[in-house]
Amino acid sequence: MAANQPNKLNIIALVLLAGAMLVFVFLGRWQLSRADERHAISATIEHGRAGPPVMLSAHTPADQLQAWRPAQAEGVWRPEYSLLLDNRNLDGRPGLWLATPLVLTDGSAVLVLRGWFARPLGQEQAPVIQTPEGLQQISGELSLRVPRLFELWGSSHGPEQGLPDNWPVRVGASGQTENLGRLIRLQNVDLSQLHLKTGLKLLPVVLMQKNDVADGLQRTWPEPSVDADKNVGYAMQWFGFAGIALAIWLGLAWRIWRAKRPECAQ
Repeated sequence: MAANQPNKLNIIALVLLAGAMLVFVFLGRWQLSRADERHAISATIEHGRAGPPVMLSAHTPADQLQAWRPAQAEGVWRPEYSLLLDNRNLDGRPGLWLATPLVLTDGSAVLVLRGWFARPLGQEQAPVIQTPEGLQQISGELSLRVPRLFELWGSSHGPEQGLPDNWPVRVGASGQTENLGRLIRLQNVDLSQLHLKTGLKLLPVVLMQKNDVADGLQRTWPEPSVDADKNVGYAMQWFGFAGIALAIWLGLAWRIWRAKRPECAQ
């Protein structure tokens, strides 16, 4: 009976080590797959930015509306449809993005992310900017959607989860001084919902503005992490743990086999 107890413990140890090896190998392969995803994202960014600037209009071919591609738009602002996208951090500082539709010369429109400003704290006042009248020339990079955040608030707390029924409050405004603190704040906005609320013929892309127009907004837009080397490093660590577990497994199996040899000889 006493001899059987160590044998059972050894077998349990072998099973646990084998399970640990499988888990470590799985985690290593998962990290490699994450590295492949980041390589693909990096290639997509490079491919988009390598293309020549595209002029946005209703007739722009769909295959030219690529993420990260430089783009230009010419049109008139519609500040009555401006809104704020909340909880957008920049260099660790909480802030908001200002988004305003730009009606292009052919009657179509594009939603422009105009820039970032720090969230007012305490008694601070939100910035006041001038939305210029007349034809504007905007340049930047394309995004296939407004970069999204998870909805963390309920319907009665924090920013609105969607455009309310009474939005917009003002109609027909143009070329005015805009108090950003009075604009509706959203976590996310969907272009299809914005189209239904405004009637604008929005293009299926968003223009992240990059040209400076001295309005006090910052135009440093977030980019996805493409540090694939970090994932490869993590994968090597997991594979190293798997190798250690395999070495221990082989050593324990050898001891069990050696311990059974005298019994087999008898």
